[in-house]
Amino acid sequence: MRYRRAIIEGATYFFTVNLADRSRRLLVEQVADLRTVVRRVRQDHPFDILAWCVLPEHLHAVWALPPGDADYAMRWGLIKAGFSRCVAQGEHIRESRLMKGERGIWQRRYWEHVIRDGQDLERHIDYTHFNPVKHGYVQAVRDWPYSSFHTYVRAGLLSNDWGYPAPGNGESGEDCRLG
Repeated sequence: MRYRRAIIEGATYFFTVNLADRSRRLLVEQVADLRTVVRRVRQDHPFDILAWCVLPEHLHAVWALPPGDADYAMRWGLIKAGFSRCVAQGEHIRESRLMKGERGIWQRRYWEHVIRDGQDLERHIDYTHFNPVKHGYVQAVRDWPYSSFHTYVRAGLLSNDWGYPAPGNGESGEDCRLG
């Protein structure tokens, strides 16, 4: 079955990619392996990472592809396969995956969204950085180590207390905007 995907050369995309077993903490337990695989894929098939956040069982990313290139699917395939080779075998593998010679690490599908404009980009970067707070892993964005948020702080694009306190806790939410 072919899935309908947005394919626009040189576009910027937001992604959500999940482990098959959402109860595992594999992505943070082996985050160094994930980083290594992503670095290798980027060397061979360049793309810019505008935002990234790795949670225990899923990750969010905002990528900008080079002009004339729309093949994010190949890049995700390489990242998923490369990371899977770093993981010791032993996961539950369904019959359909066994017949295709697949591991059971990742969900086959992922969510992609084409970024439409600057405001859409800002919203998706904010969402990516705020996700560990949303899921209750930390109280403040700065406390989650597996996020490009720290790169934004070092570059002076966000303050270290951005996103804290969380919107809905009696605050205006002004702290949760890029800028």
